Amino acid sequence: MSAAAVLGLDPGTRKCGYALLTGLGAKPLTLGIAPLEGLAARLRELLAATPVAVAAVGRGTNAAAVAEIVRALGLEVALVDERETTLLARARFFDDHPPRGWRRLVPRGMLLPGRPIDDYAALLIAERYLKAS
Repeated sequence: MSAAAVLGLDPGTRKCGYALLTGLGAKPLTLGIAPLEGLAARLRELLAATPVAVAAVGRGTNAAAVAEIVRALGLEVALVDERETTLLARARFFDDHPPRGWRRLVPRGMLLPGRPIDDYAALLIAERYLKAS
């Protein structure tokens, strides 16, 4: 395990997905979704438990506000292209949680996850940062 993790963040208008990753191909240390008003508190908890080298923030909706929250916590911010992360996150979600019953007969491209997948998008953003650095 490396000395510090990368924090991937997928900002939205009301909530933000987050993922802590130690390296490409590594299993995420944590995945989650926090409301924007509770994001700073949740990130403080994560930072207390795990050293983080950089926050990779998706360059999209509400990126500036989330980057400001992260900088206020003393983290370096790297803005990352988040194009197509929602579509790719859906595929990754179904890889980890294969459909069961009759849903397994439906093409995955036509299925919608039963919950928000902002955390999976944050994981992809962290991976994009790691690939680029």
